[in-house]
Amino acid sequence: MNKAERTRQFIIEKAAPVFNTKGYSGTSLSDMTDATGLTKGSIYGNFADKDEVALACFDYSYKKVQEAIKKAMDQYPSYRDKLLVYVEVYTNRGNHDLPTGGCPVLNTIVDADDTHPGLRAKAGAALIQWKERMVVLIDQGKAAGEFRSAVNSEQVALTIIAMLEGMIVIGRGTGKPAYARSVIDSIEQLIRGL
Repeated sequence: MNKAERTRQFIIEKAAPVFNTKGYSGTSLSDMTDATGLTKGSIYGNFADKDEVALACFDYSYKKVQEAIKKAMDQYPSYRDKLLVYVEVYTNRGNHDLPTGGCPVLNTIVDADDTHPGLRAKAGAALIQWKERMVVLIDQGKAAGEFRSAVNSEQVALTIIAMLEGMIVIGRGTGKPAYARSVIDSIEQLIRGL
């Protein structure tokens, strides 16, 4: 990695938590310079504009989530336990190397829905990839005899994702951990009943 690539990666790593916490609209150039300790010229010498920084930061944050989930899943041989990893990772964030600010997919979709079509599209594509990876996992579990063959893999995957993201919204919105715990219990029941 040459110096320009290292600088670009440094900017992404330092700015990603800011974008994931404050959102695209809420992140200013001064936020990026504060986070990186670099000048405006250094940032825009490595990126064309704020949009390019934001898109790169989303990719970085989303990749961190994927890596944390894969690392946790690699510890389990059963497909049921691999699915339950999503509950573990999303409810015990402190035990995993996850991005600051919460789920980048949820944050970005909500933040960019009406303000940034490029970010919204990138987050939407990430959501579809997430769903597709989960469908493969469920299908593998069905082929291994762990899950019932009649299970609709796509429906289950979409339901789990919606419940995980809904759990985050309910937990943040109400400040009541018992509400989030209720959703978590429902996800676990769904997975155990496959």
